[in-house]
Amino acid sequence: MTEFDAIDALLAGAKQEIPLPPAEERRSLREELNLSRVQLAKALGVSASTVGGWESGRDPSGEVRAKYAYFLEGARTKLDAAAAAEAPADDPGPGDNGPAEVDQAVGMDDVDALPVPQSCVLCGQPARYQVEGFPQHLDPAECGTAGPTQPKKPAPPAASRQPAPAGRQSRAASGVKVVPVGRRVRAASETPDLIGSAVAAVLAQHAGDVETATAALVKRAIPDAMALLDHTRKGGRYDVVAHPWLPDILRKQTARGADQIWEARPKWTRPELPAGQHEVTALDINGAYLSALKTHLPIGQLEHSTGNDHDRRRAGVHLITPPVWDHDAYLPNPIGNRDEPGPLWVTEPTLRLLLRLAGPKYGLCDPPEIHESWTSGATESLLEKFRIALKDARDRAITEDDDVTLEYVKQMYSKFVSTLGESNYNRELYRTDWMHLIRSQAFVNLWWKAHRAYDEGLMVVRAMGTDELHVTGDWRAVFPEGRSVTEVKVKDVYTVGTEQTQPPQPPETPS
Repeated sequence: MTEFDAIDALLAGAKQEIPLPPAEERRSLREELNLSRVQLAKALGVSASTVGGWESGRDPSGEVRAKYAYFLEGARTKLDAAAAAEAPADDPGPGDNGPAEVDQAVGMDDVDALPVPQSCVLCGQPARYQVEGFPQHLDPAECGTAGPTQPKKPAPPAASRQPAPAGRQSRAASGVKVVPVGRRVRAASETPDLIGSAVAAVLAQHAGDVETATAALVKRAIPDAMALLDHTRKGGRYDVVAHPWLPDILRKQTARGADQIWEARPKWTRPELPAGQHEVTALDINGAYLSALKTHLPIGQLEHSTGNDHDRRRAGVHLITPPVWDHDAYLPNPIGNRDEPGPLWVTEPTLRLLLRLAGPKYGLCDPPEIHESWTSGATESLLEKFRIALKDARDRAITEDDDVTLEYVKQMYSKFVSTLGESNYNRELYRTDWMHLIRSQAFVNLWWKAHRAYDEGLMVVRAMGTDELHVTGDWRAVFPEGRSVTEVKVKDVYTVGTEQTQPPQPPETPS
């Protein structure tokens, strides 16, 4: 065999890899067919995390690449066929001015149909529409190339006002997801997926080893959470003071001690159950700290005030004398288990809970007495975009059975909260007040779930920490079951008490 024969044999045996569409189109094709990553992964014989990596920019190889390309091409064909079937057979073209075009054009802002055609301000030819009061063609194909004969006002681009053509472009145009960016909106596809990109990159770095990749992501959870926070704060209305001066009550009294803020962590058990046997279900509250990111947070440095007044436009910590709680037999005390009487420093969520319970709707206690406060102007939406980004990533991970992303996201929000105080792992944001307020909001959320259970006829047996509620009765009629942050899941089921038995009856005596 000559050298050329060897080259010919090499070329004959070489196989060119099948081309794949861009990463963003791969995900779009799957989602438009309402298929999850788990479903596709099972069909291809890979993990859901691997499919996620392909949709973030990694490329498969070998036999699985051919299978994946076959799926993507089939998905594209199926979607195109469905779009063609949905398009009206007699749909007029852009220049036909049919009923569909008239309806869409007139429905737009500042666009009106003219009863009699008038000269277009751009080309002078008859036009059937006016834009902001000026006659002009909506379709560039209809408009002549001559300059405007009556240049009264620049017209908006006509192409932007055309009905979208049928096919795959019309599907995209009718379903563009948007996200807020400052005063504007931006297509969600244009917004970087920091969480998905990080997971895909680490999985690729560790050759798809799920356990090793998860450990690596957990180690970088704090800096990644701060980067995500910075990204979601772009265009925000408020400039956050990241390292404010803090009053002594928010500083640790000793090196290993705590500060003076009482977070009202519940650790309550119903003192007595009715006679008989009871099946108790321990419910797990999903994403407790994630939900608690939605709370009133002070924006700037805390300022001191005195007096028994509460300004709902501000948030912080308050020295109060808590009210007497007379309902411990069936509901936990809103300030938690506290043995020492007298005033104590509580957070904004705890104070708002007490004030609400003292109001006319509930009337469960007297109002707390406020002695002094450290507060700043506040907003409940300060971390809202950050929370939603984490929640959406968590929901996707659960839907797609992606344990890597799920654990990564969980570590991001839990460590974000725990390191807001004095921590060597987070030096970008030092807000001990935020840490206490978010934790307390989680406890308040649990308290309201206990109250809802009681109000719906369940018997509340225990309330523990931020995420554990023990009840008896038909809890599924009260709380939806699942893994999302609006649902609960079963942690344990156990029995308390013994069945009552009838006392023995004396034998009947013959009459």
